Amino acid sequence: MVEFALPKNSRVERGKEHKAGHGGTNLKQVQVYRYEPEDGKNPHVDTFEIDLDKCGPMVLDALIKIKTEIDSSLTFRRSCREGICGSCAMNIDGHNTLACTKAIGEVKGPLKIYPLPHMQVIKDLVVDFTQFWAQYESIQPWLQTYTTSPEKERRQSPDDRQKLDGLYECILCACCSTSCPSYWWNSDKYLGPAALLQAYRWIADSRDEATGDRLDELEDPFKLYRCHTIMNCTNSCPKGLNPAQAIGSIKQMIAERKT
Repeated sequence: MVEFALPKNSRVERGKEHKAGHGGTNLKQVQVYRYEPEDGKNPHVDTFEIDLDKCGPMVLDALIKIKTEIDSSLTFRRSCREGICGSCAMNIDGHNTLACTKAIGEVKGPLKIYPLPHMQVIKDLVVDFTQFWAQYESIQPWLQTYTTSPEKERRQSPDDRQKLDGLYECILCACCSTSCPSYWWNSDKYLGPAALLQAYRWIADSRDEATGDRLDELEDPFKLYRCHTIMNCTNSCPKGLNPAQAIGSIKQMIAERKT
């Protein structure tokens, strides 16, 4: 779900702080990046003050409260509110993460919310994922087989299944890719941590029979080797995954098949 603007009933004057109502003692200042494509004075930051005693504990709760009670034009993506869909990925307090799993109480001082970095902003906190999805599609994220299909299913041993742990859990939120300097500099050619993690998920799958073709496709100076093991991807993953390790495994497999 994308929280696009409803008919404007904003009570916010740009450049001025919107104070919480009287009587609140547990107040939090929330600074939100704003961008309106049709406004020639963009971008800017709006400041809101909310009463935490009347708000849920997560950053997404604060955004929903602001949109519902103060400024209906505030635009952001959200859906599951359970850290599963990845829709509400954004930059919070200087770190890429999910608004639905980031607790307001973890942030000291003003709560600063920006869109994912180095992606084209459509409006406010919503960025354009067109290229990100095209890169994901390019690694052909589905099971590829050439042998005759079995009567029921392609079976997998428990040990082989365990090899997919830490890979299949990726929710494609783009927190890792948009935290990677190599992706910032070469996003038109470098696939980025998210797509490469997904690529390795299928390479590591014992049921997949296109390993050679997948490695051939990835063996490229930009698609794969722009990764310089900076580790921002691993540090920013809200699911605790390790894209850098997956990328290293792909590089190792390519090197080993040449010996």
